[in-house]
Order: sequence, then C-alpha cells, then structure tokens
Amino acid sequence: MIDEKRIEENLKIVSFPRLSGTYGEREVFEKVEEKIKELNLKPIIQEFTFSTYFGRTYAKLAFSMGFALLLIFYLNIESIFFFLATLIILLGFLYLFYIARHPEEIKFRKQLTSQNIFVKISPKDKQEEESDKNIFFMSHLDSKSQRFSILMRIRTIRTYVFSAIVAFFLIILKNYVITQFSLFLYIIGAIPLLINLIATILINLNTTNNISNGAIDDGSGIAVVLELLNYYSNSEHHINDYNLWFLFSGAEECGTMGIRHFYNNKIKNLNRNTSLPINFDAIGRTIYMFPNKRLAKTNGKFLSSFIKNSKELNVKENPKKIYFGSHSDGYFLMKKDFVGIGFGDMESYKYIHSVNDTIDKVDPYLLAGLCKAITISLNDLVSNT
Repeated sequence: MIDEKRIEENLKIVSFPRLSGTYGEREVFEKVEEKIKELNLKPIIQEFTFSTYFGRTYAKLAFSMGFALLLIFYLNIESIFFFLATLIILLGFLYLFYIARHPEEIKFRKQLTSQNIFVKISPKDKQEEESDKNIFFMSHLDSKSQRFSILMRIRTIRTYVFSAIVAFFLIILKNYVITQFSLFLYIIGAIPLLINLIATILINLNTTNNISNGAIDDGSGIAVVLELLNYYSNSEHHINDYNLWFLFSGAEECGTMGIRHFYNNKIKNLNRNTSLPINFDAIGRTIYMFPNKRLAKTNGKFLSSFIKNSKELNVKENPKKIYFGSHSDGYFLMKKDFVGIGFGDMESYKYIHSVNDTIDKVDPYLLAGLCKAITISLNDLVSNT
C-alpha cells in the first residue's frame, strides 16, 4: 500500500545539494540504487558524460548575440564592419541552432559524468513476450541553485523577448518605412533597446551553484517514483499488458542530458501511441498537472479517471497552456512525440533553485494522495482497455 511515512523518510534521505556531475549527485544515485535493491529488484544503470556548455553557457550566448544584432540594426551604419559583424552573428545563430539539435553530443567545455538509474517491470501476463505498451514514471536525481530565483529569471526572459520585439518593430519603421521620422524613432527606440540590454546583463549575471537541498525540485519526484516502485514491485499490483519503467535521470538541470541518453539508447523506437510518460518534477504543497494536449485522445480514460480520483487533492491544471522557461524531461519526450502528463507546483517557483528549497516546503500527504490517485487511475485504464 501507499505509505505517507515512507514517502517522507525517502524525501529526507534525498534532500541535500546534488548538482549534476558532482559527488552529491553520485551520492543520491547510490541512495536510490540501495532503495531499489532493498525491493529485490535489479536496477539498470546508464553512465554518460556531458558538457556543461549547453545547460550553463548556451542560453547566455544566444541572448547576448540577439542583443548585439538588434544594436547593429538600430545603429544602421553602412560600413563593411557592420556588414561583417551581422554576418558573423547570423553564422553564430546557425551554429547554435545546429548544436542544439543534439546537445548531448557536445564534447567541448567542461566534461562531467552522470548516470541514469531505472527499473523495468514487465506485465505479469507477458513474461516471455515483449509488450508494446509502456508506462513511464520519471523524476530526476540532481538539484541546482542559481543567483536569481526562477520567477525573476522567467520575468527577465519575458522582458528580453518583449523588448526585443518592440525594438525590432521600431527599427523597421526607422530604417525602412517612415524614414522621415528616423531621428524621433531613433530616440524612442533607445528605450526598449536599453531595457533589452539590462535583461541581457541580468541573464549573464545569473550563475549556477550547489547550495539548494532540492527537496521540491526534485526530491519530491524521487520520493513519488520510489513509492510507486515499492507499490508495483508487489506482484499483486502488476499491470496487465503494460511494461512499467521507473526512471531516475541524471543531469536534468544541465540541459536534460539524462533523458536524452535514455531516449537514444532505450526508448527511441517505442510505439508512441501505446506509451504514457508520467513526469514528477517539483511538487511542493500544491499540485499542478501539465497534460499533453493530445492526452485526451490517446489516454483519455486515464486522464478522466485521474481527474475524478484526485478531486480531494485540488489538482490544478496549468493555466497558461504553454511551456515557458526551462524544459523538463517530460517536455523533452513531448518534443519526441510521446503523449503524457507532468506534475509540478507552479506556486513553488519562489523556492526552487534556491537555498529555500527545503523539506518543510513539501507535503508528504499530498504526494501520497497523488500516488494513490495514479495507481487507481491506471487500474481503471487497464480494466477498461
């Protein structure tokens, strides 16, 4: 059965600084490995190397280049220098776009080692024949903290984007549409350009450090996946037809490196239509769900059952319907055409990635209720399939 006290104990065990690629991340990996072995299960381990460039430098470089390009068009000085500068920046953007296609393959800048650890439980009615139906329970092992809060970072990025749009619009008017008012537009255009510069500076001043205990992000997810693994490790709870995967990914906070390696080496060729990823990423004292917009069509029975069985938890649906800011393992799989659901807590953003991400910000009763609602809903899915 789902045990709230066990969830709380596991949350305490994994809540300490564990930046990706450090001893702390290795230590939490070993603690999770030990918990898995206590259930008489054999974990599968994927070790990999990754570059910190994509997770910690790439975005800063892209935003800086964007400001430089705006400044060049704003000045509009006809000279070979500005032509060459524009060409170099555009080539730089092409380069960034190219390496972003497969950032897990980047081999320059600082190289670190991380690891995924996962368990696969086959359906009890298909021990010999491989099933093409899969359910993934996912969380990530690492934590991080940064100089600025996640809310400030989101607001800074929004400020950057909106000021860039306004500046670009005024530059087009000044240079090509109403050139007779170019001096007036030159003066007005300096305002959004200055705002964009300030946002660019703030983005570059943000640094990653290792002082967050990561209880919310993602100790809560680790505790939930461990509890679900404990529940489904009992043969009485195995699900007919479905493979159950329990994934604890490494280096999620440094460009979702773990899920990329897991995808490339384990699930790249799986049937998307018969797979259901469920990602647990930063749950504090409120639960928000982030269902893929196609989930109602592919696994509508699970979704409707979960909504019914989680009423007492007061689960809220993502009000903005879009992903903004840092991406998660669930978002990565969504881009690979997997249709699933994520659980988090938008109200905890003021704490995560900071020294304030501590166990007192997480409600074990809520996590236990979420586990119960998911297990009941998956049973409904199977019984109605």
